Amino acid sequence: MSTHLIALLHGRPVGFVSNNNGKLAFTYDDAWRNDPSAYPLSISLPLTASEHSHARIEAFLWGLLPDNDRILSAWARRYQVSAFSVFDLISAVGEDCAGAVQLLRPERHDQLQNDPTASGIDWLSEGDLAVRLRALAADPSAWRLPSDIGQFTLSGVMPKTALVYDGTRWGVPRGLAPTTHILKPPTGELAGYAENEHFCLTLARAAGISVPDSWVLHTGGQVAVVVERYDRAQQDGQWVRLHQEDICQAIGLHPAGRYEVNGGPGVTRIAKLIRDYCQNPEADLIRFVEAIAFNWLIGGIERHAKNYSLLIGPQGAVRLAPLYDPASILPYRQIDPRNVKLAMQIGGEYSLRYIGMRNWQKLAAEVEIDDEFLVERIREMAESLFEHALSIENQLETEGNAHPTLAGLSGGLKARAAACRRLMQ
Repeated sequence: MSTHLIALLHGRPVGFVSNNNGKLAFTYDDAWRNDPSAYPLSISLPLTASEHSHARIEAFLWGLLPDNDRILSAWARRYQVSAFSVFDLISAVGEDCAGAVQLLRPERHDQLQNDPTASGIDWLSEGDLAVRLRALAADPSAWRLPSDIGQFTLSGVMPKTALVYDGTRWGVPRGLAPTTHILKPPTGELAGYAENEHFCLTLARAAGISVPDSWVLHTGGQVAVVVERYDRAQQDGQWVRLHQEDICQAIGLHPAGRYEVNGGPGVTRIAKLIRDYCQNPEADLIRFVEAIAFNWLIGGIERHAKNYSLLIGPQGAVRLAPLYDPASILPYRQIDPRNVKLAMQIGGEYSLRYIGMRNWQKLAAEVEIDDEFLVERIREMAESLFEHALSIENQLETEGNAHPTLAGLSGGLKARAAACRRLMQ
């Protein structure tokens, strides 16, 4: 087995990860470090140092993998590696990751360099796609079929697959070809999750928040929410990767520490990160706090540090990524909003039911933004939710989404928006 992996950004080698009996290190390529347009693999792995030790690169690599032990264990069995070795797992699935990075075994890198046919797209029929979604719904670890060459990884808990979409066809990319869209089928625990996420993304856009495009796909009796990747873009008719990392990766934190209650970063620490690194820090800080407020409004509780990310561009230009993966607890009767706690505290409070204007004013002071502006912006978003919930429900139903969750979500959001408007008086 390889003792090192080559790290690529936009197909160019930028360094390598070495593994010496489980002790990892990351070393930048000198040509990359000296390139005026270069940017770091991670803010936590700055170009000012040529080599970085085990803790930082291990945290970054774990951040590329799913936050789901069941999936990791299944992958370990499939690829005959250890579920506790991030190096071995990434060796198996690192061909397409979040951001622009690819992590390849040397022999695979040589193949991609020397064989033009090693990169490409294997196109799927509608039936093929339905088979994949059905397998994924039954087995959360079935992100790819055993026969696939192109493997990929993404963080998160939900079962998902990443494919390429050209506007009419779906395909499995391999080699240097990137995935372009993420597809997530619903789980048995949260019925109507696909419709829920698409609804919340549409609602966020109506409230003036930057989000990726999405829709609900129905094919062969299967359903999935489809989200266009914000870390991909079209240039000259070709899809290219854009680099990004989540907040845990940016501060060098293992994903197990993503919750503030466990010592992970909260709003104030993330605000400082944005101020220290973003190209337009004041605008990105406002966008970040707006995203925090939107998730409070919709009852989006799983908004920990891995649910916010930074895009990293040439010469290290950093900006806040669009909001992703929003979903509301409101349509699920098994979850009592009165007992719900947020992943990050707002003005010293975790409990959803106890957060009001004073908490938002305190948060504004903590992150050094104008409290009157923030309060008025939250009122505007609450009004937007109240105004748009029913029309978005009707829009989704017109598009062929008749899941009963929609009515509960729409009604719950309108009631929640009205309650939040009262709290902000």
